[in-house]
Amino acid sequence: MKALVLGGGIGGLAAAVAFHQRGWRVEVLERAPEITEIGAGLSIQPNGLRALDTLGLGDLLRTSGQAGPPQGIRSANGAWLIRNDTRELERRFGPWAIIHRATLVDILRAALPAHALRPGTTVRRVLPDGTVHYEGGTATADLVIGADGVHSVTRHSIWPLAAGPRYVGYTTWRLLTAPHAVAGSVETWGRGERFGYIPMPDGRVYCYLMGNAPAGSRTGLAGLRERFARWHDPVPALLDAAPADAVLQHDTFELPNLPTYVSGKVAVLGDAAHAMAPNLGQGACQAIEDAVTLAAAVDTLGAEAGLQEYDRLRRPRTQMIAQLSRRVGAPAHWTSPLATALRDTALPLLPGALFGRSITPAYTWTL
Repeated sequence: MKALVLGGGIGGLAAAVAFHQRGWRVEVLERAPEITEIGAGLSIQPNGLRALDTLGLGDLLRTSGQAGPPQGIRSANGAWLIRNDTRELERRFGPWAIIHRATLVDILRAALPAHALRPGTTVRRVLPDGTVHYEGGTATADLVIGADGVHSVTRHSIWPLAAGPRYVGYTTWRLLTAPHAVAGSVETWGRGERFGYIPMPDGRVYCYLMGNAPAGSRTGLAGLRERFARWHDPVPALLDAAPADAVLQHDTFELPNLPTYVSGKVAVLGDAAHAMAPNLGQGACQAIEDAVTLAAAVDTLGAEAGLQEYDRLRRPRTQMIAQLSRRVGAPAHWTSPLATALRDTALPLLPGALFGRSITPAYTWTL
């Protein structure tokens, strides 16, 4: 049996590894000239680590990149809005890990034979019968897995009338600082903007920033330093510790719900199926869950029934998490002084276990 995986990112490589381990011939078609990953840090949450366990890779990340649960949320002046019981979170759900995105891609890529990787291949069209037209040729397979991101050719080919990506109203910056001491991971909310940081095992700090902005607008490191200059420590210091070329910016998109993730011999996963705002940090975790669930379902039930089982299992869960992410992130992007003042007054009064309850659906996945 042969599977064509369209897209060499985390979800696509995880799917390729899962099918390869089950004896399938796999080929990964990636548009970029090299299968690698640009980006900064990547937090793998407990459910993502359990999904990687099914590939035999979870412990490698736990060992090399173990991190504590998030400590909570602060206001721009440093006051705690939500303070998590990190010991209780880790007891309930297990450890977190933080690594560079490229490191996870390298780990997944190393679990595949070199001949399975076909970088520099631009897919033009996908048909439900398992035919893939790419620049310079055509290929067919028993299964086509569209893992080609938010602007997926697979999704557009199979569901041409489905609504495309929509801009959520804020842009995202990611960066890695020079080594800098911080005590755990924290997210801070202001008016229409936020700043989060997570310490990396090598002493550097992964920072992610989001701010309301028109689609396509661009701000560099100098502008970010000015924008966050009066926020609580260590926010300004972390930006000062960032190299000049460290900032990666991209607009934030999400996808309206698809009525199904499968058609004929084709399935979509990850951002191609359910791109979501990064408010829960679940994008990569959900893509890995998709990948291993798809492989297990097809291996157990055969291709036709397995695809239907994959859709039954994954579509409700991923669409629920996308909705939860949208809801959780909304208050961080309020701009009204009155609304943000009420938010900052009310959140500290809520029960301390609220965060754990709110994210339980995301973290309690098993295959």
